[in-house]
Amino acid sequence: MGKLIQYSVAASVLLCSSTWVAAESMVVKTVEQVYAEQQALSGQRIVVKGSVTKVNNNIMGKNFLHIHDGTGGEGADDLTVTSQQTANVGDELSVEALVTTDRDFGYGYTYSLILEEAKLTPIK
Repeated sequence: MGKLIQYSVAASVLLCSSTWVAAESMVVKTVEQVYAEQQALSGQRIVVKGSVTKVNNNIMGKNFLHIHDGTGGEGADDLTVTSQQTANVGDELSVEALVTTDRDFGYGYTYSLILEEAKLTPIK
């Protein structure tokens, strides 16, 4: 019984420390940085913080949002984000999402850069 408790405690510590490391290593980027580094970031989860500028809900089972943070030039100052969550125009959010390049959803929805499977967290 003593060994079982020791193994359980060790497994719990290992699991908790792995979760802590994962949260600490999340890459935070600006909109401008995501555009500039999109090829290197493709396939990685990142965090972007910004304001919601447009919302289209329930398109192909996803909510499409546009995030702007004041960085980037023309054509590189707005990120499209898909999520099962939604928000309102003007909301300030922290967006944790998967960077995807050259995404074709079909039906005319093609994106050279998009953030998918986003977790939206309001910034207070």
